[in-house]
Amino acid sequence: MAAAPAAERGPAERPAAPEDSNSSAESLDRLYPTVGSTKPPRKRTTSQCKSEPPLLRTSKRTIYTAGRPPWYNEHGTQSKEAFVIGLGGGSASGKTTVATMIIEALDVPWVVLLSMDSFYKVLTKQQQEQAASNDFNFDHPDAFDFDLIIATLKKLKQGKSVKIPIYDFTTHSRKKEWKTLYGANVIIFEGIMAFADKELLKLLDLKIFVDTDSDIRLVRRLRRDISERGRDIEGVIKQYNKFVKPAFDQYIQPTMRLADIVVPRGSGNTVAIDLIVQHVHSQLEERELSVRAALASAHQCHPLPQTLSVLKSTPQVRGMHTIIRNKETSRDEFIFYSKRLMRLLIEHALSFLPFQSCTVQTPQGQDYEGRTYSGKQITGVSILRAGETMEPALRAVCKDVRIGTILIQTNCNTGEPELHYLRLPKDISEDHVILMDCTVSTGAAAMMAVRVLLDHDVPEDKIFLLSLLMAEMGVHSVAYAFPRVKIITTAVDKKVNDLFRIIPGIGNFGDRYFGTDAPPDWSDDEDALST
Repeated sequence: MAAAPAAERGPAERPAAPEDSNSSAESLDRLYPTVGSTKPPRKRTTSQCKSEPPLLRTSKRTIYTAGRPPWYNEHGTQSKEAFVIGLGGGSASGKTTVATMIIEALDVPWVVLLSMDSFYKVLTKQQQEQAASNDFNFDHPDAFDFDLIIATLKKLKQGKSVKIPIYDFTTHSRKKEWKTLYGANVIIFEGIMAFADKELLKLLDLKIFVDTDSDIRLVRRLRRDISERGRDIEGVIKQYNKFVKPAFDQYIQPTMRLADIVVPRGSGNTVAIDLIVQHVHSQLEERELSVRAALASAHQCHPLPQTLSVLKSTPQVRGMHTIIRNKETSRDEFIFYSKRLMRLLIEHALSFLPFQSCTVQTPQGQDYEGRTYSGKQITGVSILRAGETMEPALRAVCKDVRIGTILIQTNCNTGEPELHYLRLPKDISEDHVILMDCTVSTGAAAMMAVRVLLDHDVPEDKIFLLSLLMAEMGVHSVAYAFPRVKIITTAVDKKVNDLFRIIPGIGNFGDRYFGTDAPPDWSDDEDALST
């Protein structure tokens, strides 16, 4: 019988896990009605990872655990770091329960709960034999990969994506799959050794120790291991006396003095939890910012940047714009001519990719001096939902192109874009990325999408932002924040009204394309609004 790590949690203490990333992607697909003939299956070449469950359901509400509002300013640089709460305490002290209560009381929609359980080191063959006979100490600091923990928390604080290992407690090894997490307003990191490393302590903005009576912890552990893991009482007590209790006395209990707040009785101490929530709220208020408002007043009255390329306004292009801008145009015609314009836009964009000289031999046995793409691979990333309508045009001209998606919606109360979902191909950092959205007004959503790609280590000069229609404001915003991003469109309109709609504009592209209606006060920027 294998020894269980002391910090391992039972199902009763874990939030319910929704569907995995594959089923999440399928559920997103159902949001988009079929247009015309049956749509061919989308080609998705993604990393073999499991997305962190996007929802955490408490007794009162549902909280997002993936994505976040802007973590950067109008300059495109990071303006605030996530607030990190460290939650320490003995095994079965109720840390996860306290974390869930804090999350529920915070009433903040963007929270990541990170468990130290995921960061156990992979055991050697000899150590696995010891674990099988209950002779390996999982309650010692050396059992944890602190280097990986520190690197992961640093990236999360910066808003970057991280890969969290999935630890198999049966085989005491890491699985081939991993979970992908993105940043959040608040990160709660819980574990028995949460305060056991000096470098780790520097990353924690608030340190909380859950102090629960040892008898209660033992009873909880007995109940959990016997009822949920089929272990006998003698084995549980042996492991507790040999490893768990000595480790608590030597390594865990002394870290209580490092805590900013001690919570006696764990989840039963509602007064302490209320104080914690008040403190976190005060910290978050100091970090608030308004990106869209800043964009509306910045970078205007300047010449259009050199990174902008506008498709030549031929009579054909002008004619297609006339049709799709006309409010009387039928949906079928709107779709048909939008697709034609998208194809021209994609073809134009591909001319900016790097090419190198190449000599081939023709069927007549003659050499031909040509050109061939000199990059590794091309990846298309659509900003849902309207950006996805450009994918068929990209696939039609780029063989075996990989596709990723980013879902960005505008909060109707704050007016700020919010990142709700992303799924990007493996090793995207090595590709040239074509970022697709049909309309860009203020540029807030486009900037967030670019920021996501940069946080996934895509070089700025390998990002191409494609849009059928852009406002000058959006062009300036993106170009100022990311001067090496290539901006490519079929037309640029000069004005944006008080509702951030492009003037004269095209209307809400997503609603016209998919035949849906949007509230009159919604902007036509980032058509993910109407999903």
